[in-house]
Amino acid sequence: MSASHTPAPSTAPAALGALKVELWRFGLPIVWFGLVAAISFIEAPLKFQAPGITIPLGLGIGRLVFAALNVAEATLLLVYTVLVFFPAQARVAKHRMMIWAALLLVFVFKLAVVRPPLNARTDLVLAGADPGQSPWHYVYIVCDVVTMVLLLVLAVQAGRAILAAGRFTSQSR
Repeated sequence: MSASHTPAPSTAPAALGALKVELWRFGLPIVWFGLVAAISFIEAPLKFQAPGITIPLGLGIGRLVFAALNVAEATLLLVYTVLVFFPAQARVAKHRMMIWAALLLVFVFKLAVVRPPLNARTDLVLAGADPGQSPWHYVYIVCDVVTMVLLLVLAVQAGRAILAAGRFTSQSR
């Protein structure tokens, strides 16, 4: 290997550190994607098919499960946010920051705009009322689909960065 392909000794640890950060940037979106897929698209519809589950009982369980999912999502978003900006030498490019910002906006929209009417509707059902159909369930589903697409994009971008960093660290040996 020629000397022109060998980085200075001080850059090899930095490249390894950047690789570790990218591995986290890859793993967190994959875990988050799995949580949303499992809860929103597997657990939520299946619980109503279980024997003995009534609509009020299913909604009560759903409220607990989705509240827990939202806490997990907020935690993953917070950790991912730290990974977007730190360490400074491994900060993400602007196009990746835009995907992160879109993910943040969808999450905030889901919690601040979509969840309140869904919770109010659940309250009505649990009180014995029949509020009829609601478009908010579909809006929530759209938010989750958009979230999953954004998470896949983030994972692919991190995967590409991992491959690039891996090539760099293998050349520095």
